[in-house]
Amino acid sequence: MATGLCPPLSALCCSQGGKLIDTVLLSRIQFGFTAGFHFIFPPLTIGLAWFIFGMMTHYRKTDSDSDRDMVRFWIRMLATTFVVGTATGIAMEFQFGTNWAGYSRFVGDIFGAPLAIESVVAFFLESTFIAVLVLGWDRVSQKMLWFASMMVAVGSTISAFWILVANSWQQTPAGYTITSGHARLTSLTQAVFTDSMWPRFFHTLDGALATASFFVMGISAAYLLRNKNTSFAKSCLAAGVVIAFITSLGQLATGHVHARQVARTQKAKLAAIEGLYDTQRRAPMIIVGIPVPGKENTLSLVEIPKLLSYMAYGNTNAKVKGLRDFPEDQRPPVLPTFISFHVMVGIGGAMIGLSLSGLYLLWRKQIYRHKWFLRAAVIAIPLPFIANEVGWVTAEMGRQPWVVYGVMRTNEAASTNVPAGQTLFSMLMFIVVYAFLFLAWLYMLRREYLYHLGQSKVRQEVKA
Repeated sequence: MATGLCPPLSALCCSQGGKLIDTVLLSRIQFGFTAGFHFIFPPLTIGLAWFIFGMMTHYRKTDSDSDRDMVRFWIRMLATTFVVGTATGIAMEFQFGTNWAGYSRFVGDIFGAPLAIESVVAFFLESTFIAVLVLGWDRVSQKMLWFASMMVAVGSTISAFWILVANSWQQTPAGYTITSGHARLTSLTQAVFTDSMWPRFFHTLDGALATASFFVMGISAAYLLRNKNTSFAKSCLAAGVVIAFITSLGQLATGHVHARQVARTQKAKLAAIEGLYDTQRRAPMIIVGIPVPGKENTLSLVEIPKLLSYMAYGNTNAKVKGLRDFPEDQRPPVLPTFISFHVMVGIGGAMIGLSLSGLYLLWRKQIYRHKWFLRAAVIAIPLPFIANEVGWVTAEMGRQPWVVYGVMRTNEAASTNVPAGQTLFSMLMFIVVYAFLFLAWLYMLRREYLYHLGQSKVRQEVKA
């Protein structure tokens, strides 16, 4: 970010006397955009990796041409997604040095270690064996391909683990002491296995499997609607429906465990998620409503009495702390936290309903001829992606105003020597580049889909 790179934008972000304003806000928007965009890809990568491992295991038993084609198709889908996810992840990590130098100086001794482990161990494990799957298909044994698929799945999961170690430490910091203005590690075990680590890891991993299952289910349904690749599509659709139902229910279960942890360790976040302003016993859970921050009130349209107290603490008479019991400068922004959480829950309900319908039709052996379900499966492909994004927004907005919960505020973490205009300029460049990457990713997926569609036509003509 060289000085003088974007003087018109700098002027827009300056007040009288040349004092730059809104640098922290712009840095937050930029990091939120780049992290949110990056988060499109890792859940799909992780979930698809485990799907491919399952398919490779089946292929080893059958050694059939159809199973081989099925595995190779999903490997190419995985490789395309992995490349885009890698590019966006690298760019995101540089922002810790450019936009968040205060944070990096304060927690670098702790936060840097899991990121380094993720890069050195998990990322290279995953990328190496993806290369084996893509480039070594006709060069190595079937057993080696099976082993490579397992290593990709394991590597992607280890990668998620260490990223969540770093982020969970921000949510529930432990195993540290503050010395000379820096956070110093005192216990590696405590810093890694914080109160929020395992609930967040299992919720995220289950979400990744749900993302892949809906992706597989939707693309398989698209083939069946065209009456192409029917053998391939039927096998994938059946597997996708079963896993989609299991993981959609899993989101409910792991989300509940995570919510109980939030109720214990991040009470202000819980109050913001539920739009609860007044501390009360037998607190209701708002199903449909809208917070009105200016009036410190939530307009409740549909609520279930006592349910929040029970879900948070296992006791309908439990006291739930409201936002008014927290200082104003320690309250999360209620509106985005409340809305993102309720959108996530609503999407989760829709995913359970659709996958349950598919499971019923699969049991009745009618799923392949019900076009309404096939169309719904195609339309539902984005649902888990959206749920992942708004879930991430809930977690991060609910942590505010802290970058390290209860320890360091977000406005203390930003770089002080990066002009707001340059931050704005780089953010606009990110938007342009990432829009291109997103379109390129969709183009490559579509090209692979159409190529496989064309291969189906060739096989049908040969048989005829």
